[in-house]
Amino acid sequence: MIKTSFTEIFGVKYPVIQGGMVWCSGWRLACAVSEAGGLGIIGSGSMYPEVLKDHIRKIKAATEKPFGVNVPLMYAHADQLIEVMIEEKVPVIITSAGSPSKYTSRFHEAGIKVIHVVSNLKFALKSQEAGVDAIVFEGFEAGGHNGTEETSTLVLMQLLRKHIRVPLLAAGGIGSGEAILGLMAMGADGVQIGSLFAAARESSAHDSFKALIVSAGDGATDLVLKKIGATRLLKNRFYNEVKELELNGGSADELKDLLGKGRARIGMFEGDMENGELEIGQIAGCIESVKSVNEIFDELKSSFNDALNRLKLME
Repeated sequence: MIKTSFTEIFGVKYPVIQGGMVWCSGWRLACAVSEAGGLGIIGSGSMYPEVLKDHIRKIKAATEKPFGVNVPLMYAHADQLIEVMIEEKVPVIITSAGSPSKYTSRFHEAGIKVIHVVSNLKFALKSQEAGVDAIVFEGFEAGGHNGTEETSTLVLMQLLRKHIRVPLLAAGGIGSGEAILGLMAMGADGVQIGSLFAAARESSAHDSFKALIVSAGDGATDLVLKKIGATRLLKNRFYNEVKELELNGGSADELKDLLGKGRARIGMFEGDMENGELEIGQIAGCIESVKSVNEIFDELKSSFNDALNRLKLME
């Protein structure tokens, strides 16, 4: 893969960020991605402050490569987590689900680079105005929490490129080097990949969840819970209950009651494949086996170069 403004600014070999996925993105996965040449990310959205501090210190002891921490600003412990990140001098912070202007200047004062995740042009412009160092734009193909506009990655790429000057990284539905090359040809400075890494050996997700990702086929996911926060899920018993409630006109409060607490933990981390909230992207249908992070990078590089060579032959 080639150098981009993103690789230059963030000091990584490849223009690939690993998604900060709750219950999947512990320090081991982040470390493996950073060591492979990407930007590994600890997902703090499922952590208490002391747990996050432990993960940060472990990755610092294991690698000298750049890494980052993702923090959903709507998370109940976000302020405490941010204090830990600043105290521990995290190199990169990825913010999402909140205002990009709230903390960006403070992070910069602490010498921390900032990336914000958006799902539409409005918040991409606000992120740029706030002075972020890069923007991840996430199409509705992505797993986990998603934009209510349901705009695809391909459309967002074309929409944002006209207006955004800072490095742009595409996310949602990316599972091959061909996809990376295509988005870079359209103007992306890199990509964020989640689902491939959720199913990696180094992921902290439960083995049963990884096996279900591998067995997922076309149409195995759906975007639901739109009244309380659009989320893409694998279809299971819990999904069926959500879908039935939504079809019957269930209210936001009823959906919150059904969701309860700890649904993602009991599914993705503890392995309850029927009653858990199983967040994953549409690209799950293309994931055929559990691989190491190094194997994933090897395949991404190989398919990227193969696609590039095919294009050269067409000249």
